[in-house]
Amino acid sequence: MSKRDQNLEYYAQKFRSDNALSDNEPLKLKSLLQKNNIFTVYRPLSSGFSGMSFKIDFEGKCRRFMLINCEHSIGKQHFTICHELYHLYFQSNFTSAISCAGKFDKNGKPEEFNADMFASYLLLPRMGLWEMIPEKEKDKNKITLPTLVSIEHYYACSRSALLHRLQAIDLIDENLKQSYSVDIKSNATKLGFNTDLYEKGNKDIVIGDYGTLAYKAWEKGIVSESSYLSLLEDLGINISKISEKDSGNE
Repeated sequence: MSKRDQNLEYYAQKFRSDNALSDNEPLKLKSLLQKNNIFTVYRPLSSGFSGMSFKIDFEGKCRRFMLINCEHSIGKQHFTICHELYHLYFQSNFTSAISCAGKFDKNGKPEEFNADMFASYLLLPRMGLWEMIPEKEKDKNKITLPTLVSIEHYYACSRSALLHRLQAIDLIDENLKQSYSVDIKSNATKLGFNTDLYEKGNKDIVIGDYGTLAYKAWEKGIVSESSYLSLLEDLGINISKISEKDSGNE
């Protein structure tokens, strides 16, 4: 493991520790977002766009915002949330980012790759994975489909994220990875699991209080970038009305 990967896995472990989470338990992400006061909105976005995040300093406190694409599967949404947590808590000099989580592109933007690796470590901790794999399946390319489905439902992750994690720790090769990347929903049904994890969902769910955070972000110029203004319009948020409402409550 490279020094970079060691650091990213340490960050994931630190985030778990800071939130009183063990090294093997699954994340309850909506509760985690609420606990950390991260204002989060789930909205339909284009398929190639997984989410975005930004943070500002307001009255001596760091305020964090996250937007998640509800057109993606629930499992993919969970990976995106973990990806954005890296930007919000561990990326140096971070203010805002639009993300395409889950590409693991070593030749792309370095911080996007770092965020993907962090998300993989956070969502699927090594100890937890190891505990869920039967002894006879711990050799390379021995893991079975029932074990895969059981793990991804326990950790509420996408098949893509799980297969990448297993390949990274040398439990599967590329051929097995590809063979387990098809017929995901139908095979889960055959094994007696529901398919909610593989479906889109959470449309229009909002976690946290937008109010002052959105107004101050606009006031400070952070959301003046054309890309973010476009997202606000997609959400149906009128900055001028927010400003008027804020002024009327002074």
